[in-house]
Amino acid sequence: MNLYFRLLLLTLRIRLAAARPGRRPSLWDETRTSFRVAPTDLDPLRHVNNGKYLSLLDLGRYDLLARSGFWEEASARGWYAVVAAQTITYKRSLTLGQRFSLLTRVLGVDERAVYMEQTFVRGGEVVARAVVQARFLRRTGGTVSPAELVEAGGGTDRDLTLPAWVHEWADAVRISSGDAAR
Repeated sequence: MNLYFRLLLLTLRIRLAAARPGRRPSLWDETRTSFRVAPTDLDPLRHVNNGKYLSLLDLGRYDLLARSGFWEEASARGWYAVVAAQTITYKRSLTLGQRFSLLTRVLGVDERAVYMEQTFVRGGEVVARAVVQARFLRRTGGTVSPAELVEAGGGTDRDLTLPAWVHEWADAVRISSGDAAR
């Protein structure tokens, strides 16, 4: 329930920001989404539960896609995103009442997916960092190509080449259709 409440508040913030004059971020910009640790975020050790971080990543991606206008563009084209893989590294804990930000940016694309880097920051220090591999699918079936995504995102002159380690990670975690259950 807490996630739905946060999603509602985030959607209201995005709509209020869109009504104000000023530059709206592009899909290729970094966004900063602010949060405060709630009691429902905590595990028995009284710090943010590792699974909660993954839910917050969803909100950070939604923030970037919605504020940039890409959410509406993708919806109009009948596209939706799914997470194919993700990795997260934790460095510090977040505890009750602390304010923190989630920085979200497109890291790059390859022939199969788009990759996003998301960093949790508190007081200027990195708390955790994640890399998320997402694929955009068509409601009518099939996958949206990265070239189509770039075009729908208004194009970019930014280099979307992925770091070598991201390619290696993506190859290492890929589940092929021939993989058997163990």
